[in-house]
Amino acid sequence: MPALTVEGYGTFDVAENKRLVLAIEEDAGVDIMHACGGNARCTTCRVEFVDGEPAKRTAAEKACLESKNLTGVRLSCQLVCDQDMSVRGVSRLEDTGRPDPGSRPADTITPPAEWV
Repeated sequence: MPALTVEGYGTFDVAENKRLVLAIEEDAGVDIMHACGGNARCTTCRVEFVDGEPAKRTAAEKACLESKNLTGVRLSCQLVCDQDMSVRGVSRLEDTGRPDPGSRPADTITPPAEWV
């Protein structure tokens, strides 16, 4: 079982291959944003890695981050917990004034993962 550390919240055991955005929200109890529903369109689920950053990324994540000229961050909706990892800088609902974080992301990566 991978260990997920969310800076300021602690370390949590998460199910193998659980989407990172869901692990942050459900296991760590952080009100992370996912305004587009976890579909790699909005970047509100972005995180910075402290340790354990996965080397692979989806084509959708790559395209989304490039279109918004974002570097040094990853989209938690496009990653799975398949190893120990430590993240920080999550975009939280509390900080936005929005009524909700967005619809719950599906259990599997959407759009279907094309790893690059």
